[in-house]
Amino acid sequence: MSQIETVLGILIPFVGTTLGAACVFFMKMPLGNLVQRSLAGFAAGVMVAASIWSLLIPAIEQSTSMGRWSFFPALAGFWAGVLFLLILDHLIPHLHVGSDQSEGPKSTLSRTTMMVLAVTLHNIPEGMAVGVIYAGFLAGNMQITAASALVLSLGIAIQNFPEGAIISMPLRAEGASRRKAFAGGVLSGVVEPIGAVLTILASQLVIAALPYLLSFAAGAMLYVVVEELMPEVSQGRHSNLGTVFFAVGFSVMMALDVALG
Repeated sequence: MSQIETVLGILIPFVGTTLGAACVFFMKMPLGNLVQRSLAGFAAGVMVAASIWSLLIPAIEQSTSMGRWSFFPALAGFWAGVLFLLILDHLIPHLHVGSDQSEGPKSTLSRTTMMVLAVTLHNIPEGMAVGVIYAGFLAGNMQITAASALVLSLGIAIQNFPEGAIISMPLRAEGASRRKAFAGGVLSGVVEPIGAVLTILASQLVIAALPYLLSFAAGAMLYVVVEELMPEVSQGRHSNLGTVFFAVGFSVMMALDVALG
């Protein structure tokens, strides 16, 4: 039963991305700036709450045997995750939605491809987060239950829905057909189940490293929030709208984790 729950849990976030990308078939107008900012704020709030309640706190709780040094695995893993995303950010050419300036090394890739790569970068730590928490569940870790793992999957799926729309709708506005825009949104989320499976396999080899891996995923997710999502939320007029939706996303994920986890 645990294996079936794990497979379903890994696929739930990908389903969220796919459903969001499918909006391109039902919406004719591209997402407005305020809508995109609100969705980015919501996604950021979910990711911050998930990083704290689902990843960092369990990482510290699992290291209580270290006494005063119980913070160390969380600290080391957190910084490893931040540095990992920092490196990827500089190695992979990508273009954020609404921006005309690409990031990473110079490339001849099309705007469409670089936009998909930008969202794919966001999804890498989310896939790792799902993978590592299900690895803990499969290992019989007392701090990680099937419910708490499912909560993380559902939370990421909820914020993946607007992310899928955020990538597919601009691709459509760039001139791509609805099918290609949908495919771009779906492809940006494929990295999540792949990353989750790879993380589970790695975790099973070194179960003792679970606290480090949990905090690694948290560091990577928070890097994405601060580096990519928060600037989008706060720029221009009406930045308070994005802040409010950040609080909404944070509250939803916090409530899910505490009530169901």
